[in-house]
This record gives sequence, C-alpha cells and structure tokens, in this order.
Amino acid sequence: MIKVGQIMSTFGNKGELKVFPLTDDPERFRKLMYVYFLMPDGYTKMHISSVRRHMNVVILSFKEVPDMSSAEKFRNIYICIEEEQLVELPVNHYFIFQIIGLDVFEKEMLLGKIQNVIQTGSNDVYVVKNNGNGKEILIPALKSIVQEIDLNEKKMVVSLPEGLVD
Repeated sequence: MIKVGQIMSTFGNKGELKVFPLTDDPERFRKLMYVYFLMPDGYTKMHISSVRRHMNVVILSFKEVPDMSSAEKFRNIYICIEEEQLVELPVNHYFIFQIIGLDVFEKEMLLGKIQNVIQTGSNDVYVVKNNGNGKEILIPALKSIVQEIDLNEKKMVVSLPEGLVD
C-alpha cells in the first residue's frame, strides 16, 4: 500500500474530508474509484463519491461517510492505494517510496542507505545515512550526480562532486 494523502479534518457538515495530498499530482484522486484508509486495526476500503480542490488541499467525500459526525473519526488517517492503482511514470522517473531504502554507491564504495527524500521545489535531495558512522549525506537528485538507479538490485550509483562528502 502506498500513502497518497492524509486526512486533516472534516470540511463542512456533509461528511466531506479535507485531505493533504502526498502526491505530486493531486488531480489523481479524480481517477480513483476507491482508496484505503489506514486505520489502527488495518486497512478499510472506502469508495470515493466526489473530489474537488480547495487551495492546496483536496476535498473528498466517500459513500461510507454520510455526515460530519461519522467523518470526525478519520482525522489524521492516511489514505492509501494499491500498487496497481499507481499512475505510470515516464522512463527514469521514480516514486519516492521506490527510492527510500536504496543502497547508494560511489564507484564500489557503499555510502549508505536513502532514509528520506526532501522535496525542495527545484530538485529533490536524497538523505543518505551511513550505518557505519551514523553520518548523513545530502545528495541532490540531479542527472549529473545520479548515474544509475536499479530497483531490482535496490541500489543507486552516484558520482559526487568534490567536497560533498568528507
């Protein structure tokens, strides 16, 4: 399951939910017929009945949520989709969940594992933690630096500019 949004609060009195999108394309909610709520006791399938944008959030309503009082219990719940529901990306583009956890190498030297991806607006930055010494390296996600990504091998090969790593 992949997280695509987090419910912030209710919206209005008709059971609508204000959702912070965890996706680059908030319009993708319009293409979904159902999603899963990550509840404390597991996933619950929910059927989308309407989608609209409001500023930087998405307002969703669900067939299973008829009013504001039933919507209240979903505050802070994550909205997830199955991998089969993902949109197809262009060649050499990856979802963040695919990048996190990759081992990062420069030549044959293991630099560490990607722990997080910081989205800066201009380009992403990979947070790589070295388990040996605990140091973090911040690597810009630029074509000039990232030489190869192999999801099957769970590795990334980079060519770092001088001075980026001690």
